[in-house]
Amino acid sequence: MSTLRQHWYRLVLLSVFAFTWGWSAWQPLHPDDWLLENYLVFAALPVILLSARVFPLSRVSYTLITLFMCLHVIGSHYTYAEVPFGFSMGEWLGSERNMYDRLVHFSFGLLLAYPVREILIRLAGLRGFWAYFFPVDVTFALSSIYEIIEWQAARTVSPELGIAFLGSQGDIWDAQKDMLLAGLGAIVAMLIVLALNLWLNSNTWKEILNSMRVPEGDRARGEAKFLQWWRNRHSH
Repeated sequence: MSTLRQHWYRLVLLSVFAFTWGWSAWQPLHPDDWLLENYLVFAALPVILLSARVFPLSRVSYTLITLFMCLHVIGSHYTYAEVPFGFSMGEWLGSERNMYDRLVHFSFGLLLAYPVREILIRLAGLRGFWAYFFPVDVTFALSSIYEIIEWQAARTVSPELGIAFLGSQGDIWDAQKDMLLAGLGAIVAMLIVLALNLWLNSNTWKEILNSMRVPEGDRARGEAKFLQWWRNRHSH
């Protein structure tokens, strides 16, 4: 695909997000909570735009990232506990809880595990089994980091704003359930990728099995490597 077409596609995605963000910023239900929720956007968007110049991702990854960010800013417009669609989801699932936050946390794993996988494969050289395992692992970690940030942010603002921002809706296990859903979303995403690879690449199982074998000549490192570095340092 030509560079020009790639730029145009990214511009379309950016326009879609800009439109969604502009809608969310127009008379949000709780302006203070909207601002708090959008600190994530203010931090992430420049990183995505700047990194695209030196480390561009695939169209699939950018599409998934855009979709997740749109879901997030829709939640920020209403607060996650008051999104109308979330009440409909609750009725479908037989719950009195607004389920939009559960949807977004599941989508965090479902939509972002693939971009994480692409980055890890290209930068860390992951292959075989590890190219499916570590995206799930990293997504779990990122979800837990977000829950910690959310907790600390809620402690620094007024109680009313903190409750709206957390969106726990009285569930004391809300953070744990959110992390679990993010992890499940990542697992589903990697199973989909695995199924596609099995369908399109006849060497997939072979690559997975080979990645589980210890390379020839490999040996334990740990303290032996530190000792080697220590000797090299003092031999100069």
